[in-house]
Amino acid sequence: MIGLGAIGGSVAWRATQAGIARVVGWTRERADGIEALKREAVTDLAESPERAARGAALVLLAVPPGATLDLLGRVRPWLAPGAIVTDVASVKREVVERACREGLAERFAGGHPLAGTHATGFAAARPDMFAKAVVYVCPTGSPAGGQAAHGVAGFWREVMDAQPVLIEAATHDELLAWTSHLPQVVASALAVALAERGLRGVSYGPGGRDTTRLAASDPALWADILLQNRDAVASAIAAMSGSLSRLAALLERRDATALAAYLEQGANFRRGIDR
Repeated sequence: MIGLGAIGGSVAWRATQAGIARVVGWTRERADGIEALKREAVTDLAESPERAARGAALVLLAVPPGATLDLLGRVRPWLAPGAIVTDVASVKREVVERACREGLAERFAGGHPLAGTHATGFAAARPDMFAKAVVYVCPTGSPAGGQAAHGVAGFWREVMDAQPVLIEAATHDELLAWTSHLPQVVASALAVALAERGLRGVSYGPGGRDTTRLAASDPALWADILLQNRDAVASAIAAMSGSLSRLAALLERRDATALAAYLEQGANFRRGIDR
């Protein structure tokens, strides 16, 4: 387990609870590593990513997208025969392409669990974080890469109690631009607008707090994610801008009927998500 933050720590913790005898972790944050060891989320701590990967059947990269690309350029000599590599980054096209360029097409599959938190570090880890959560698994497209993808899917299903879904990397990134990256952008844009307005925190009720929750996420991580998926995210932002412009026009015209219909469309969609 390379990375022991909220995601990596949760994966490691669940793996040890599920009875995997050897779960070796590495993290840049010494405090996270010590806490993971104390909580028995890992059986051992390694001094380097290389040592963590040595002898492992599965190497999981639980680091930001940029660091994931860097590790994919270095990990191949560290791997034991038959070892599989995967990751948890929320962008997949560049990750899968990099794995293929580095000669890992036969033993890599990208992964992205749709669970987590805006909080960071092992303190935010939970061993049940991925129970029943959807996890996207992206094959490399090579013949043996399908076996690696099924192995990664099996890990998420059997060990993490999650629900793996196979999906192509490019399709994943287009989908996530709308369902994950755009919501993050909207929350951050709203938080920036509110900050520039200068209203104090006591002014905000549940609506303002809930809608801006994602804005508290790690800025460096999200800058990394948005830049790697910039084309799809830019397209989604343009569409969102158009939707806001329509809303502004309805207000300007004082068109109560059309405004209610606009709001009803959004309300019906949101209610349908939870059905």
